[in-house]
Amino acid sequence: MPLFRRCDGELVTDLSDVRRMMPYLMPRRNDSVVYHAMQMKVSKASAWIREYNRHRPRREHATLFHLGLCVCAKLLHDRPGVNRFVSGGRIYQRKGVWISFVAKKLLADGAPFVTIKLPFPKDEPFGECVQRVTNAVLEGRSDRELPIDSEVRILTRLPGPILRLIITAARWLDRLNVLPAALIEPDPMFTSLFAANLGSISGSNAFHHLYEYGTCSLFAVMGEVRKTVFVDKGGALDVSDVLDVQWTFDERVNDGYYVLKTLAIGQQLFENPEQWIHLPNALKESGVRGADASDNAVLPQA
Repeated sequence: MPLFRRCDGELVTDLSDVRRMMPYLMPRRNDSVVYHAMQMKVSKASAWIREYNRHRPRREHATLFHLGLCVCAKLLHDRPGVNRFVSGGRIYQRKGVWISFVAKKLLADGAPFVTIKLPFPKDEPFGECVQRVTNAVLEGRSDRELPIDSEVRILTRLPGPILRLIITAARWLDRLNVLPAALIEPDPMFTSLFAANLGSISGSNAFHHLYEYGTCSLFAVMGEVRKTVFVDKGGALDVSDVLDVQWTFDERVNDGYYVLKTLAIGQQLFENPEQWIHLPNALKESGVRGADASDNAVLPQA
C-alpha cells in the first residue's frame, strides 16, 4: 500500500494478480503501449452537425472534433475502467474526467501551439460542452498567456542540468504520491485522454506515443474525412465518408476486451449522435430525428 493518497486518483484494490504484476514487468507506458486503428462512417454525424449548427450563431457551431470530445468524455464516465493510470507501480482510478488537446494559434509554419486541459463533468449537455471547448480554444489563441505557458516559459530559461533535476524531482514526487495538487491540476499531461485533431491541418493516419511524464493512459488522433469504399455483407460496394481515428492506450490499466468494447461503443455513439444527444425544438420541427427533449437534456447512460 502507498504511504500517501493521491489528489487525482484512488488506488484500485480489486485487481487480479496478473494485473498487479504488469506495472512491474512493464514499468514504462511505452513498454505496454497498444495501437488500434478505427474507421468511423461520418455521413450521418456530419449531416446531424450541419442541422445542429443551422439555427445557431457561428460562435456556437459544433464540429466533428467537438462531437468526438463529448463521446470520449461520456465513455470515460460510463466505462471508468479506461479512466485509470499507473504511478509508482500501482494502478489508480482517476477521480474525474479531464481531456487535453493542442490548438495552433495560427495555421501557419512556425506558429506556436497552445495546450488546453479541460474537465468534463458527467452528463454535461452537448451545447454547454461545445461552448466550453470553443471558449477555451479562443482564450488559448488570444494574447493572454495561460498559467501552464508561463510555467513552461520560466522553466525553459533555466540551465539544462537544473531543468533536468526539477523534472526528475517532479517524477519522483509523483511516484511517491506527494506531488502537490497545485502542480497536477493545471498540467495537461495529468489527464484522462490526450486528443489531437490532425484533420484540421489535413493530416491522417498518424499514431501518437504515450507520454512518460504525467498520467495519461489514452491518446486519440482524429484524421481528415475522406471517401472510402466498403464491401457490405451482400458483396455490394458502398462509398462512404470515413474518419480515421488512431488510438494508443496503456494495456496495464485494463484488458484488451474491455478497452476494445469501450472503443466500439464510442464508434456507435459517434456515428449515430441523433440517438443520444437531444436536439433543440427548432431542429426537431425541421424533421431531424432526436429525443423528445430540449437542448438542455443531458447525455443518457451508455
